[in-house]
Amino acid sequence: MTRRKGFTLIELLVVMAIIATLLAIAAPRYFNSLDRARDASLRETLFVIRDAIDKYHYDIGRYPGDLEELVDKRYLRKLPQDPITESSETWVLVPPPDGAAVGDLYDIRSGAPGGGADGIPYSEW
Repeated sequence: MTRRKGFTLIELLVVMAIIATLLAIAAPRYFNSLDRARDASLRETLFVIRDAIDKYHYDIGRYPGDLEELVDKRYLRKLPQDPITESSETWVLVPPPDGAAVGDLYDIRSGAPGGGADGIPYSEW
């Protein structure tokens, strides 16, 4: 009588149970790290854009009209995308306060719904 070589059903089920357990442990940590990376990327993008707005204001003496003006004058290499919405069309432009220099773009906010891991809405960053 020849015996076939291979795995039994029990062995396959044990291996699949081990893999499922490892995935159940690793998957939430992976998705949590993706969210933290998007939050950090948004913070950095906002910092860079706000820095470009400030430099434009100090150099020209007024605030830019829009983000395209920052790109045209080479304060930004290209129009940045919001890392949360993955679009450059969702930025919310904040006009300057009364009595400030002329221009339409004083500050910028994310138009993404929801909030970061710290509980603060993206629109308030």
